[in-house]
Amino acid sequence: MRARLINGIAGSFILISVLLGIYIHQNWLWFTAFVGVNLIQYSFSRWCLMDRILKSLGVKE
Repeated sequence: MRARLINGIAGSFILISVLLGIYIHQNWLWFTAFVGVNLIQYSFSRWCLMDRILKSLGVKE
């Protein structure tokens, strides 16, 4: 459950930040890069801050 939620949140963050970068200011694209770097970091370390946050909020595995 949390893994699907994390993927949905990451995808939403990317799409929203790209739209903000296009229509508001290009510096929003740094947020897109930040999410991408976190996804790459997760693939190596299997540690995800969003997973910790969701776990502390009581979202079940």
